[in-house]
Amino acid sequence: TSMSRFTPRVELYGNPTYDDYNRLHSAMQAKGFSRKISIQDNKTLMLPHAEYSFNSPNATAVVLDLAKEAASPIWKDFAILVTRTEVTREWYNLKEVK
Repeated sequence: TSMSRFTPRVELYGNPTYDDYNRLHSAMQAKGFSRKISIQDNKTLMLPHAEYSFNSPNATAVVLDLAKEAASPIWKDFAILVTRTEVTREWYNLKEVK
C-alpha cells in the first residue's frame, strides 16, 4: 500500500478563541497531523489557519476519524473536510517557517 497525502481542514464553530485553536493544533499534532509542508530547496511553509497535512496509507475515512478523535475533546461543534491529494498541491503566498 502506498502513502497518500491528505489535507484536512478543521473549523471550530461558535466563538473559539486563539487558545482553543492552539489546543486543537496540539491535539492534531499528537495524532500525527502537521500545520507545515516541506517543499524543494529545504523550505518549509505554514499552511492556512486550521489546515493540516497528513501522510498515510489509510483511506480518507480513517484520516477523518483520526481528526475527529483529535478535535472532539477540544470543541463540541466543529466541521472537518479531508481532501486526498494524489499528485500535486498548488498554493499562493504561504509564509515560510523561519
